[in-house]
Amino acid sequence: MSRICELTGKGRQVGHNVSHANNKTKRVFLPNLQKVTLLSEKLDRSFKFRVSTNGLRSVEHNGGLDNWLIKTSDEKLSVRALKVKRELKKAMGEAA
Repeated sequence: MSRICELTGKGRQVGHNVSHANNKTKRVFLPNLQKVTLLSEKLDRSFKFRVSTNGLRSVEHNGGLDNWLIKTSDEKLSVRALKVKRELKKAMGEAA
C-alpha cells in the first residue's frame, strides 16, 4: 500500500540526513497518514480514507468533505475519492 494521502495527493519526499560533520546521506520523509472516517452531509454517508493529518486539517477548514471534494482537482484525488466526488455531483445535480 502506497504512502499517499487520498484527498491531497501528498506523498513521500526525498532529502538528506546531515551529520555534525556535514556528511549527507539520503533519507525519505513520509506523510503522517491516518485512517479516518469522514461524513458526507449531502450523501448522508460516511467514507473511510487514508488521509495525512495536514490534509485532515485542510478538509475541516474548508467546511467538510463535500466542499473539499468539489473544490479539489481530480489529479490530486485517489480513485476512491473520485468515485465519491462523482456520486456527490450526481446527488447535487438532482437536488438543484
